[in-house]
Amino acid sequence: MTRVLPYKSADRSAGLDPVADCVEIYRSLGTLEFPWDLNQALSFALFRTYAVPSIGRLLDETGQFTGACQKRYDDTALLLEAPLVHGFDSPEGRTGVRRVNQMHAMYDISNDDMRYVLATFVVVPKRWLDDFGWRPLTDGEVTASVHYYRTLGRRMAIKDVPETYEEFADLMDSYEREHFAVDEGGRRVADATLELLVSFYPSLAAPAVRRFSRALMDDPLLDAFAYDRPAPFVRAVSTGALKARARLVALLPPRRTARLGIDTPRIRSYTGTPDLAAMGTFAPGCPVGPGLARERTASVAG
Repeated sequence: MTRVLPYKSADRSAGLDPVADCVEIYRSLGTLEFPWDLNQALSFALFRTYAVPSIGRLLDETGQFTGACQKRYDDTALLLEAPLVHGFDSPEGRTGVRRVNQMHAMYDISNDDMRYVLATFVVVPKRWLDDFGWRPLTDGEVTASVHYYRTLGRRMAIKDVPETYEEFADLMDSYEREHFAVDEGGRRVADATLELLVSFYPSLAAPAVRRFSRALMDDPLLDAFAYDRPAPFVRAVSTGALKARARLVALLPPRRTARLGIDTPRIRSYTGTPDLAAMGTFAPGCPVGPGLARERTASVAG
């Protein structure tokens, strides 16, 4: 008799090594176990980085997140999803990471800021699932997520990457205590991103979505953007709704088909199989087209 896995189980990763098989385990988490939750969590992770003035101000100065927020959202999601779905050593995974590296190389970004952003990708999803997931991550899944992002960090030449979840969490928390501050550029990027989130829902729901989103932000983050703190009642309703969703999802049968970013209605700039090499921004004067972008990307080692 075929055994049907209960939805609230970690059986998908049973028998896998959390270090050697970190990509396979994290792929399962992102596309089968928690596709909606990890999408929300990683979006909030990036949102937090805007509260660091050196990051938020740079993003504002590029004009990309304030002038083309939807495409930047789509590019980021699909380029980072490439190694997740195909593996770091696949042509797609290598192209995705190369494009991210090429874009970062256009600007003077400190290793500390890069390391902080990487830490948010490890820490925020675990904390989100602890609070709002239909189950928490197992110890093995936490270890796998750490090693997945340590691998990404090496591919991005980030130095002194933490080795454990606890070290990532300490880094993120201490960096935010030291660097979170009000900055006009970071606030503009945050506002543009929040309005993009609002656009994913019917227009009549816009005020409620704005209040709901801010209710999920902690006080240091709200203060860094000079956002008003929500009333306790609004916080209670927002978090309560997510916890109720988690209880419902826990009763559903296991997901059998991977849910990818390109399949979601939030990705609006591309359809089908997008050309990863042509995504993102290029240095001024660089002729951009699918063929030329592929040639330029192929010429970059790594």
